[in-house]
Amino acid sequence: MKNLRQLVARVGAGAVGLGVPLAFLTLFFAWPAATLIAKGFVAPSGGLDLSGLSEVLSAPRTWRVIARTLWMALLGTCVSLLAGLPGAYALYCCRFPGQRALRALISVPFVLPTVVVGVAFRSLLAPQGWLGFLNLDGTPAAVIAAMVFFNYSLVVRNVGSFWAQIDGRRAQVAACLGARPLRVFTSVTFPTLLPAIASAASLVFLYCATSFGIVLILGGSKLTTVESEIYMLTTQYLDLRSASVLSIVQLVVIAVSLIVAEAARRRGTRAVALRSSQLGHRVRRGDVWTLVMSAGVVLVLVVLPLAALVWRSLHQRGRFTFEHYLKLADSSFTPALRVSPLQALGHSLLVALVAMMIALSVGVCVVLLVTRHPRSRAGRVALSLLESAFMLPLGVSAVTVGFGFLITMNRPPLDLRSSWILVPCAQAVVALPLVVRLIAPSLRAINPRLREAAASLGASDARILATIDGPVLLRSLGIAAGFAIATSLGEFGATSFLAKGDSVTLPVVIYRLISRPDALDQGVAMASCVLLALVCALLITCMEWLRPAEIGETV
Repeated sequence: MKNLRQLVARVGAGAVGLGVPLAFLTLFFAWPAATLIAKGFVAPSGGLDLSGLSEVLSAPRTWRVIARTLWMALLGTCVSLLAGLPGAYALYCCRFPGQRALRALISVPFVLPTVVVGVAFRSLLAPQGWLGFLNLDGTPAAVIAAMVFFNYSLVVRNVGSFWAQIDGRRAQVAACLGARPLRVFTSVTFPTLLPAIASAASLVFLYCATSFGIVLILGGSKLTTVESEIYMLTTQYLDLRSASVLSIVQLVVIAVSLIVAEAARRRGTRAVALRSSQLGHRVRRGDVWTLVMSAGVVLVLVVLPLAALVWRSLHQRGRFTFEHYLKLADSSFTPALRVSPLQALGHSLLVALVAMMIALSVGVCVVLLVTRHPRSRAGRVALSLLESAFMLPLGVSAVTVGFGFLITMNRPPLDLRSSWILVPCAQAVVALPLVVRLIAPSLRAINPRLREAAASLGASDARILATIDGPVLLRSLGIAAGFAIATSLGEFGATSFLAKGDSVTLPVVIYRLISRPDALDQGVAMASCVLLALVCALLITCMEWLRPAEIGETV
């Protein structure tokens, strides 16, 4: 009887643990995205119509947009890798004072809203900016530089944490046999790093190809990518058929990137498992050039754009002023706003907190399922497919999701267009894959024999969860919560469709202000960006200092 009760409880818990995440993913992602995509292939009479596919794909503009998206994302990925590899070695393989503070500093750009990143580079490269003499404003170089700024820490953290776990004895043997440092790196170290580099490169490519806010602010209508083209087609032209086709194109491109990332992650995990964890060594003479190069990249790529943003926020027509910051509490200085930036920040924090709670609740259920170790091959394949399903929001434009909400949840019993819960649900969909990626590696590292031993000694599933999985889960949960709330704070693609009236978020307010030519509006937009950047920086800094030193650096 006791075994029967345990079996029933286990089946019920599994059904709830699987049903709730699948219901959330279906309702708030699959249904809106599929409905919007289907709009491009359904004739007014209700039949299948593929003429839109041929029309869009035969248009020269479509291929120009696709080609521009691919080559800018590819170039941004290559520059991010070249800039990030020296930093990965310096910050994870060497030991020096202030190392953790520097890690926290380079992590700030990754959690900044893309709107803030775009405004920061616009303030730096505009004709009146510090680097205005380069005439890069509105050029592909400006967009690529912003992409590298955003993704630099992703390369450093992923490759660096892998690099730190490589057993250095093979490199030492090669050096003892007379190989020069460059030969040791190219023949021993670099081939070992390839899985981590490939994984980081595929993720960077993913983020570069979907840098909606950066492209919208720095490129405008002249440098449209697939995602910004979808936004323009849906908001300005109401051309759902063309937007649907482009959504499918983007889904294919991102799906290939995710497949490469997953394959590289699995290969990298197996490689790390065969090597012992290494502590960083003290700085040697040969490391000086790497430290100098990394410091230069951080100063030019990370510090300079943020410093230019702060400088612009404190100046108006060449004079120093705090007026822009005083206007943060005023909603009447411009017709572009209905709420003040401070009120929008308060609403953003509330929405991000709710979105974080939703993403964590769903994400933990997913992770507890996909990190099990079934004995059968069919069970392992099923869990792999389940995890891939929850990675799908990474491959679909947030613009597609947001607009899909509007056309699906517009009638009873799910008429949620005027409900405040719609925005946090959309942000939770965007944050959910990141939560799963951050928590899953820690639980996968638990030896399944520990759970089996506890069960054989009579421990219930709840007791096993509390004593074995629980401590590891709690450590990862704080990291995931910080990234989830920061991601939600900066989400712009879906929120730009859904946030209305007095419920707008701060990224939406910033975009409205930066789109106006008035100098005061521009200055208040800069001050709002500084405010939002400080909040995100505080979150990531607290997360970096509170996290245990032994937790892996996986994004």
